[in-house]
Amino acid sequence: MTECRAARWPGPKTSHEHRRPGRLLPVAPRGAPWAGALLAGLMATAAQADEPAFKLTAGHYDYGGYAGQDLNLRWRGEDREAWVGLYHDPQFGSQARAGADASINLTGWAQLQPSLQLASRGFVGGSVNLQLGTRWYGLLGWGRTNLKPYYNLNFDPNDAITVGLGWHEDDGRGLQLFVVADDRLHTGQRDTHVLLRWPLAEGQRLTLDLMHKRGQGDGGPVRAWGWSATWDWPRWFLRLARDPKQNFSTDDATRFSAGLRF
Repeated sequence: MTECRAARWPGPKTSHEHRRPGRLLPVAPRGAPWAGALLAGLMATAAQADEPAFKLTAGHYDYGGYAGQDLNLRWRGEDREAWVGLYHDPQFGSQARAGADASINLTGWAQLQPSLQLASRGFVGGSVNLQLGTRWYGLLGWGRTNLKPYYNLNFDPNDAITVGLGWHEDDGRGLQLFVVADDRLHTGQRDTHVLLRWPLAEGQRLTLDLMHKRGQGDGGPVRAWGWSATWDWPRWFLRLARDPKQNFSTDDATRFSAGLRF
């Protein structure tokens, strides 16, 4: 329920942030001791790392008549990641979350990528993804949740299958084409992505994600295009995204995020 990785090159895991069912009245998050314990463990591990192990991201989500904010801290090791976060908007309320994923080398050309996510309001979700190939590779993924309320901060449904193809080079260039499709709730929801990642001078990098969505939404049938653009520097990054009918709701979302690696 995070991102699929190709030789540590992120792509589409069935999304790690999810909203089911629709909007709720504001509810403050209950205590989440597992999130605090996870954060303490990550800080201790990162203190021994030579490269930046943490990424702190602050996001602002404009829905037209109101806005939401999110703060997310992610730790990254050689073959595993973990994160804690908190989202709030005046309609949904607040929700704390934590999760982890790993990349397990089965052979020289096969990787298994399991993921687990927990959140306040009783949410539990997970996914497993299989990557087959090296320079050119295929992607297969499957995700499930317990359908408890979970606010989705990215494009794709969680209770879904993922199928895709990708290419990457050792210098960081990469391209993916993949589809994430609902296979549980009979909505016909399907997101098709073309994801490009391209290194630039002085350690900078450009990532572009073009997405087409279709399926049954909260307000009727949905067909729309969305996109995101991310500019990375060695220590920080900026991201702008447009997601019409976010998560097949009636909301058109514009997202701005800024982050720091340390």
